[in-house]
Amino acid sequence: MRKFYEKKEVLFVVLWIAAYCMVMAPIKGQFGYGSIWWLLAMIVFAAGITAFVRSNHLEEKYGLTGFPKDMKKYLFFIPMFVLATGNLWDGFSLSYKGAELIIATMSMILVGFVEETIFRGFLFKAMLGNGKTVPAIIVSAVTFGIGHIVNLFAGQASFETVMQIIFAISWGFILTMVFYKSGSLIPCIIVHAMIDVFSLYGSDNELADWIYIVATIVTAMIYCIYLGRIKTMESL
Repeated sequence: MRKFYEKKEVLFVVLWIAAYCMVMAPIKGQFGYGSIWWLLAMIVFAAGITAFVRSNHLEEKYGLTGFPKDMKKYLFFIPMFVLATGNLWDGFSLSYKGAELIIATMSMILVGFVEETIFRGFLFKAMLGNGKTVPAIIVSAVTFGIGHIVNLFAGQASFETVMQIIFAISWGFILTMVFYKSGSLIPCIIVHAMIDVFSLYGSDNELADWIYIVATIVTAMIYCIYLGRIKTMESL
């Protein structure tokens, strides 16, 4: 696997993404987030990613060694963490109860790790290796958003899926820029997990949902402009 990864890194990532989408979409459609089968599948993917990264000593490459040391230089993390609470802006309402809620919460935490490692770590770094930063950022962000189209096959409404894709692309740009500028994937994993976990505990209010979507799109544009003007971790 190591030789294949080194020679065909982009193809390696594409296969990871394809496997993730093909496996998780039908499980979600049939069982839902509160199912033990969804959790077990997420554990398998998380364990596989962890084993590959650790066995090949790629923690530093994929920003998994921890937060940046001098956090004063990374105050731009704050707006991202604030925005991640958007699913709670319209109040609290549990999507699941009892054991299902615990399972769904654990699953969503793992989703944050798995998807950030695949789309921000594997994909972005593979594209960045070609020496073209802007295309790498765009591909990572847009692919992450379009990846949510699999929800159509899980029975989700088409309009809801389209809005989710736009929302995910906006977050994709935010998270990719933060990873690129800070060199750490940990904040992105935490924020991604927060968004997904809070979706289980937040009320479903159409007006509040639209406010959150618009706020995310606007923030993404401002974030990208701002972060595009500051130096990367290596230059700080």
